[in-house]
Amino acid sequence: MTTAPGQVSVAQQGLRHPLDPDPVRATKARAVFALGLLGMLTGLFIGGVVPATVALHLARQARREAYASGGFLTGGAWLRRGERLAWAGLVLVAVSVVAAVVIGVVRLAGAPFGHDYPANMD
Repeated sequence: MTTAPGQVSVAQQGLRHPLDPDPVRATKARAVFALGLLGMLTGLFIGGVVPATVALHLARQARREAYASGGFLTGGAWLRRGERLAWAGLVLVAVSVVAAVVIGVVRLAGAPFGHDYPANMD
């Protein structure tokens, strides 16, 4: 039986060593998801920038740890979902900041410029 380069057939795989750790979900994956969700839910109130930023930093660390663990840390799907939610939260923050700036400029443009003197004053 031949296999493609880089693949290992089922018959050639050895048994798992008894001292190998059990695959376990990374705790940072849950934290990234929770912070990403919180960032998205509070994104319109501009408070979502902090949890979203922390979620993105934790996701970066969790990916490094999962790579270094050699496959014994799982939770990649939770990391991806958390990152997507964090980016959505940051987009909502940007939208709310731009909307606030536009509203502020429109209100400033409608206000009279300078001092408004009465009609009987030169």
